[in-house]
Amino acid sequence: MANLNVNICGVHFKNPVIAASGTYGFGREFNEVYDISVIGGVSTKGTTLEARLGNPVPRIAEGSSVILNAVGLQNPGVEHFIKDDLEFLKDKGVVVIANVAGSTLEDYKLICRRLNGLVDMVELNISCPNVHAGGMALGIRPQNIKEVTQLTKAELTKTPLIVKLSPNVESIPVNAKAAEEGGADCISLVNTFTGMVIDLERRKPVIANNTGGVSGAGIKPIALRMVYEAAHAVKIPVIGMGGIATGRDALEFMCAGARAVQVGTANFTDALAMPRIIKEMNSWLDSHGISDVNDIVDTLKLN
Repeated sequence: MANLNVNICGVHFKNPVIAASGTYGFGREFNEVYDISVIGGVSTKGTTLEARLGNPVPRIAEGSSVILNAVGLQNPGVEHFIKDDLEFLKDKGVVVIANVAGSTLEDYKLICRRLNGLVDMVELNISCPNVHAGGMALGIRPQNIKEVTQLTKAELTKTPLIVKLSPNVESIPVNAKAAEEGGADCISLVNTFTGMVIDLERRKPVIANNTGGVSGAGIKPIALRMVYEAAHAVKIPVIGMGGIATGRDALEFMCAGARAVQVGTANFTDALAMPRIIKEMNSWLDSHGISDVNDIVDTLKLN
């Protein structure tokens, strides 16, 4: 079996497959289906300073090969996470990545200060398209990305910082560089695209929020392109995501330059998606005589 160990910003992962934020909660429900200690890491549900109820329902809709969601960062708040969920994840031996969000710069500053040294990594959610304050508003313009990255990095003296980038922007390379210049240790992408599903009989959007974040297998080709662009614009590590449903998908993202991957929507259609993806990665590497998954990183040959 190939070596699947990866190291990102000094953090050791037993394999490069990470649960994407917003699709895995805090891992408890999936642990009832399989022992989640087999995966590399968990990026938690987007966590804010205070509990949030999220957006009104309906908040989920289906499209062709995609789903749309406008959950609106419903979560129990950072203190609840620390008290009730953090030790559970640590005991499972997975890398704990706290995905954090806020409505203001001060929110981001305070939540990062609270989590400093408590989790393995922090993932800065400045790219959620389904909240009306903060979130994506901070993740569109390069200067804003640099500012919020600098502010939060100053608080994270003991914890590596991942900045999660939005695809709903003018230039992925420019925004990736802004995160790097702001002091990010790593970047992850892509978050969801903004989209809409219409109920033609009612002549109204299906989702109460009108628009939602588009994810799933249908976005993979666009996400791959953006991950490739980001990985070749910065010197810091990149974690790729967007439509990954198989081991081959995951390896394609790593071939494009990602050091690890996050799996999101596939967990909804197959609760065992991530253990399967890990096995499929191993099988592909073995069948191609590759003994270490790191050897496939950034090996794409352009025509």
